[in-house]
Amino acid sequence: MNEDEFRPFDNDYTIQQASEALITSLEARAEQVPPRTWSCSWRTRRRSEFTRAHQRKPGPPWVTCGFRGIAQRRPGTHIVGVLDAVWQVWLQLAPWLLLGAAAAGLLHVLLPRDFARRQFRGLGGVAKAVALGVPLPLCSCGVIPAALGLKKDGASDGAAVGFLISTPQTGVDSVLVSASFLGWPFTIFKALSALVMGLVGGAATEALHSDADGVARLEEATAPQSTVGFFEHMVDVIRPIWKWIVFGVVASAAITVWIPPGAIAGWSELHPALAGLAALGIALPLYVCATASVPIAAALIAQGLPTGAALVFLMAGPATNIATIGAVKRAFGGRVLAVYLGTVVFGSVGLAYLYDTFIPFEALGTLTHEHGHPWWAWASALVLAGLFIFFVFDDLRSAWLRRTSPVGHDVVILEVEGLTCNNCVRKLDRALRETDGVTSVMVTLDPSQATVEGSVRSADLEAVVRATGYAMK
Repeated sequence: MNEDEFRPFDNDYTIQQASEALITSLEARAEQVPPRTWSCSWRTRRRSEFTRAHQRKPGPPWVTCGFRGIAQRRPGTHIVGVLDAVWQVWLQLAPWLLLGAAAAGLLHVLLPRDFARRQFRGLGGVAKAVALGVPLPLCSCGVIPAALGLKKDGASDGAAVGFLISTPQTGVDSVLVSASFLGWPFTIFKALSALVMGLVGGAATEALHSDADGVARLEEATAPQSTVGFFEHMVDVIRPIWKWIVFGVVASAAITVWIPPGAIAGWSELHPALAGLAALGIALPLYVCATASVPIAAALIAQGLPTGAALVFLMAGPATNIATIGAVKRAFGGRVLAVYLGTVVFGSVGLAYLYDTFIPFEALGTLTHEHGHPWWAWASALVLAGLFIFFVFDDLRSAWLRRTSPVGHDVVILEVEGLTCNNCVRKLDRALRETDGVTSVMVTLDPSQATVEGSVRSADLEAVVRATGYAMK
């Protein structure tokens, strides 16, 4: 390496220029090395053959394979890139998450109290929930509060899971965008695939539970909620999952930064089945909006990605991500999570293989659309950030109260049944505080219990709980 290729830093010589000079030097040295065999994109071939096939400038494998963008970044820019990606994902997520919570709130206050229980139970309820969800314009994180709201109002787990699988994959907005980018045959097949996957996942979830389980959930869902308003219900369906949402956004942003687009472009050389599995591995953890993911898929198809792999990306990406996986685990349990993931994984790969094998239409892959961030996206992001900050301080306050609360003969812990939302918590908390002899009260949803301190008998406290409309475990 001579002084022209790389020279020490000075005031006019930036780190970026030094990085580019170093990469240029590495490429020049690589041109002088005799061709050797190495592995790239799941295939082993001579470096000269790989270079000619992809029309790339020769260089070391880690440069030629599409990771040049990583090598060119300055130290410390990864953190800035992740923070920027977090904000971009947050801007995409916030409007749809609030829209989903608003939809859950409207359904709760407008529909009759037992509507979800009567209409969304059994296999027929699964079909109705899926049919309701397919045209709704909700993304993967926006559908979480809506599905949990249906479950809270009395819908079966099968109906809620079917709604959760089918809704984010398509909608009236994404259908029109997909048709303009990828053509109507591809778009219609994707919409039908969302319908089929929702029915299969919902029916499989419904088969997991016995009638006794359904009765237990029904009694819990019909606990007193008459005073729950629109905004209170919005908060109630977001609060249990806010930590998973934050974790999912950060993980999605980190993956976006650390996996450059050049690495995905090499999938055009893979077998369609392997390309589909690779697309599945990328799509599962990421937050991908059904509408915003269409230009990405169109760009990949234009670069040579198999149509089936793009279909996997468009089905599995919006249907699930790290935040959704955590929310499903917390709300439905491990067995339902296994059914949910199995339906998304095997359904997307199987249907994509069916499309590649039997459907003669290729996706268009035209690029004419940009997914920007209008003012309402910024407003939604700020509102959601403020709501999450409130959750953080409220959880810290509750943890501090639990830690500083003295334990002795004057502390009574009541195991309560029927607490289904934060409004229930506030209602019971107010009733217990108004009881003579009570000095402090702390009511929690998870675990469902009330911790009461004061000179009052346990039997009197249990009577207050029952008079408020709840039961003792």
